[in-house]
Order: sequence, then C-alpha cells, then structure tokens
Amino acid sequence: MNFTDMLRDATAQNNSLLCVGLDPEPTRFPAGMQGDPRKIYDFCAAIVDATADLVCAFKPQIAYFAAHGAEDQLERLMQHMRANAPQVPVILDAKRGDIGSTAEQYAKEAFERYGADAVTLSPFMGFDSIEPYLAYHGKGAFLLCRTSNPGGDDLQTQRLASVEGQPLLYEHVARLAQGPWNKNGQLGLVVGATYPQEIERVRAIAPTLPLLIPGVGAQGGDAAATVRAGLRNDGPIIVNSSRAILYASKGEDFAAAARAEATRTRGVLEAARG
Repeated sequence: MNFTDMLRDATAQNNSLLCVGLDPEPTRFPAGMQGDPRKIYDFCAAIVDATADLVCAFKPQIAYFAAHGAEDQLERLMQHMRANAPQVPVILDAKRGDIGSTAEQYAKEAFERYGADAVTLSPFMGFDSIEPYLAYHGKGAFLLCRTSNPGGDDLQTQRLASVEGQPLLYEHVARLAQGPWNKNGQLGLVVGATYPQEIERVRAIAPTLPLLIPGVGAQGGDAAATVRAGLRNDGPIIVNSSRAILYASKGEDFAAAARAEATRTRGVLEAARG
C-alpha cells in the first residue's frame, strides 16, 4: 500500500485530519522522565499508544532525536508504530535538501533505516534534490512551500521575474509539485496553518496534492480556517499539532491529557469539515 492509500484509509478509519508531531524535549517531560533523554522512546511511545486511533498520521521530527544521540530510540519508535499502529502513516520530518549521492543517502536513511512512509524536503536545490526520493515507489515526499514561520516571507513571497506570470516563489513550487515534478504521484506540499489565505492559494494551484499543514496549536494557527482553506474532496490535508498535545500535562497523566487534547483538536477539525 502506498502513502496516499495509507493516508486515505487512516483518515477514514479514524475519522481524522489530525497528525500528531513527535518533537520530544526531555526538559518538558513529566516527573520521573524530566531531563532524561534516555526516556525519549518511552515518552513518544506512550503518546503514540494514547492517540493512534485519533490521527491520520504521525510526524516524528528527526532533530529532536538526533540532538540527544537518540537515533536508536527513533528506530525503536518507528518499529513500535509499525507494530501497534500499522494503519497510521508516518512522515519523517527531516527537511532534507541536497543533490546526487548525498540525497540518495538521505533517502536511504528515511525509507530504509527508519522505514518512514513519507519525508519532508526542501526544494531549494531543484528537482535533482527531490528525484532520489521518488525512486522509492509508493513513498511520499512533502516539499516546503509556504511555511508557518514569519521568516518564510524572506524568500517564499518574493516574485520570480524570470518565470512567466511572475509568480511568488511558493506559488511556483506548488506548480512544479502539481505538474512536472510529480512524475509518480508521490509529492505533497507543506503549507503553514498560520497563513490560511496562502493555503487557499496553494490549493487552487495544486488541487489534488496532499497538504501537510503545521502550525495548529502552540503556533496559533486557526484549525477551522485551515480546513476550509485546504480540504477538497480529491485534495487531502494533514493538520499537524505537536507541543499542544505532547505537553498537555506535566504530570503522570501526560498520555491521558495528550489523548484529551488530540480528541479536542480532532473534533474542531471534523466540525470544520462539516
């Protein structure tokens, strides 16, 4: 089963547009785990088990593991998700962007070492930085397009005078992903919930691509506006929330609190879907 099929089935089975981002910060762990990077797997696995029936995807952020030398714990977590939530696709949030043999190694890392179903990528270096990932048929690749951070304006909203119609950079990325770059139907786009008008613009340019939408929750994105702007019958969305769910409680009830917050967020998204 390819990534798109997994996403469609998980969305339907769990009646959910919600993705839980796994960004483990040991300093924010509950009592008994706090400050201990050796507990990263235990913390994340508990979150996965508490929310697996509420989400359409999980999104581990590789830097939060690598910074603590916890790549082995990420491998264990990926195996845990495969064993205990096999119906939920996993997006490795790596934001890689390199060319040639280096890109091939990054693709191998994402899809062979970690067994991810999809990965996030930076398209700044062009199609030859994306192509090695597309060699893994059935896997997904989400290109950074209109990101949720304010600094995205520095490049993403600049006009390309050398391209017909002088599109903004993020509009050009969306056109490439919907068109000539999407040779095997594997591409999606990352667009931030903090910019609902831009989500709507991206959706108009790329009507069928899956959109990975971070920024709901701690970053303040409007969940309902996000759904209205991005969701179409043939254009799926994956709305990510990380910190608001992971750190809903600092107590021993952290997993139950994460489930409660995930349930609440899923409800908001479903209400907006109508």
